[in-house]
Amino acid sequence: MNVPEVRIFDIMACDVYWDFDGTPLPREQHKFLVSFHPTPGVPTPELVESITARGPDGYEVVFGDQRFTAANTNGHIYDRTLDYYWYMVNLPTGFLPEGEYTIEVLCIDGRVLRKSRTHSATTSRELVEHYKNERERILASYSPSGGEVLDRVPVSGELRCDWATLDGFGGPDAYYIHRLAEGGSAKEFDTQNLTWWDNIFVQRLRGDERAGLNRGGVDVHADLRPETTYSYFVEITDANAQSETNICVFQPHQVFRTPARVASTVG
Repeated sequence: MNVPEVRIFDIMACDVYWDFDGTPLPREQHKFLVSFHPTPGVPTPELVESITARGPDGYEVVFGDQRFTAANTNGHIYDRTLDYYWYMVNLPTGFLPEGEYTIEVLCIDGRVLRKSRTHSATTSRELVEHYKNERERILASYSPSGGEVLDRVPVSGELRCDWATLDGFGGPDAYYIHRLAEGGSAKEFDTQNLTWWDNIFVQRLRGDERAGLNRGGVDVHADLRPETTYSYFVEITDANAQSETNICVFQPHQVFRTPARVASTVG
């Protein structure tokens, strides 16, 4: 069989403001990410020997050759909806210094792939300060939230999630990404098994230059299960292209529950 070629789609080397509830980790973190084009017929991790991120002053981080989990925060993630993989490592050691960062991929066939970006600390710090100033008003705006029980079990397109955006409080333009999964907390939220997410990076690739810009809500295009607890979180970024992103703000998870499906009656 023909072995597909590994190709980098994009990378991230950016700050993370980790505002999840119930975590002992510090708020100021950073992460590296590399996403790949699909490799039909062969899982991308089987074609990758190693991945390394490098930055100023000899900074170096090795990506894990393992499945990414909330416990290890370093490894690969599979998006079954688009049949592609990305690798990500989150590091709880503060924000990144400004400068150029490069991610290098060594493939099992010996090829070496590289992609670089220049990180702006100023852009990151400004967005985080606006978020911290308006945090309480933003969190109070979420709907559904607070563990509320919906009045029906939504099918695709029926569930609407809404929230306030930074520009509404005089803050900067920003981009918003929504992720929904089963479970009632950040600990239970499985990044590997999303019910649905608003992939603004793919939307931009497909021609929507403004994908996610100041987006204060989404319609969830997935059927939900009855009597199930769900949680979602909204990520704020300063760009809708991975290699242009300087900051990701992970906001607290919002929880709701679907009711039992009521059986129809006859007569």
